[in-house]
Amino acid sequence: MKVDPDAAGLDATRLERITEHLTTRYIEPEKIAGCQVTVARHGSIGYFRSFGMMDRERAKPMAEDTIFRLYSMTKPIAGVALMTLYERGDFQLNDPVERWIPEWRDLKVRTADGFVRPRRKMTVRDCLMHTTGLGWGIDPPLTIDKFLPAMMAIRGGRDGTLANLVTNLADKPLEFHPGEQWLYGLSTDICGRLVELMSGQTFDDYLQEHIFDPLQMPDTGFSVGAAQAPRFAANYVRGARKELRLLEDPEQSTYLSHPAFLSGGGGLVGTSADYLRFTRMLLNGGELDGVRVLGRKTVELMSMNHLPGGAQLRDFATPGGYGEVGFDGVGFGLTMAVGLSPTETQAISSAGDFYWGGAASTIFWIDPAEDLIVIFMTQLMPSGTFNFRGQLKSLVYPAIVD
Repeated sequence: MKVDPDAAGLDATRLERITEHLTTRYIEPEKIAGCQVTVARHGSIGYFRSFGMMDRERAKPMAEDTIFRLYSMTKPIAGVALMTLYERGDFQLNDPVERWIPEWRDLKVRTADGFVRPRRKMTVRDCLMHTTGLGWGIDPPLTIDKFLPAMMAIRGGRDGTLANLVTNLADKPLEFHPGEQWLYGLSTDICGRLVELMSGQTFDDYLQEHIFDPLQMPDTGFSVGAAQAPRFAANYVRGARKELRLLEDPEQSTYLSHPAFLSGGGGLVGTSADYLRFTRMLLNGGELDGVRVLGRKTVELMSMNHLPGGAQLRDFATPGGYGEVGFDGVGFGLTMAVGLSPTETQAISSAGDFYWGGAASTIFWIDPAEDLIVIFMTQLMPSGTFNFRGQLKSLVYPAIVD
């Protein structure tokens, strides 16, 4: 990438604090194998740097075009796909999901007094916001030893599809009444299925035609092709003794074959360059290089806080639930978190920035007030092991000089 900090209104010397911080605190002590940072502002790249190894076992350095598992950074892409259909008049946000998934007409809610009918119908907006009430298809409590088998079972096994997921959820109770709580789970996968049902295309084909091809994102998809495979990063996990261990060898990865289950919640892989084009489109109000994916007002709708009364996730998250970006000072839009204010998030930023992350510690944020995009790519599970977002915010914002 061509780097021009002056055009980005950023101080190059101050940006080098990012280099020092990540090198001395993460790469040298081997807390992560490698990472990549992109800081873009005013349409220019102010900082781009690759650190460490993309594959430590083979001593392959992190390359500019390394392909990463995006995991939950798939969610905003799924949200954009569904909202392109909103712009065609295919649905309204308060339309009931059962309009497209009739087998869900008799869903019940699990309560202390037994199973009851929902107080209101699950809507498309609930799917975009994790307020559907959908659980993981098993009785609580949801423990880690039960989670992976449950997730595989509810998808319909290794050859399961989004259609199988919908069918398998039809006889499972909701964990709460739609719209009344927030639970991070399967809701965005249902967005992917709604795209299929409304468009008549498979989810991967729809993304390719309406997002990846128009935005020139050649390395983003649900699998890694043979020609791309040498650029695919290894995935690591932090062990019980805080050591770095290989979790998935890129040469033996399931991503080397195209999956049956096209997860809108976490199935994509891609590069920093591709994700930058996606985020630039959002920052530009739905358009990039003369290609319009969404209207400006639609992007505004997606990136505002939809929680009732302007509340924060802390007020709606289910007890013991997980949030990719925490709960305090954070609202939620349509598949993306929204920062309410720096005083509430306790992080330097602007009110109204929007963002998300992925299970392998990838993050992005978009700050419209500062015309700023930051993307951080690494492959370390679980996310939340280190507060990369907070640290990068404290390093990036002081470099703004205009």
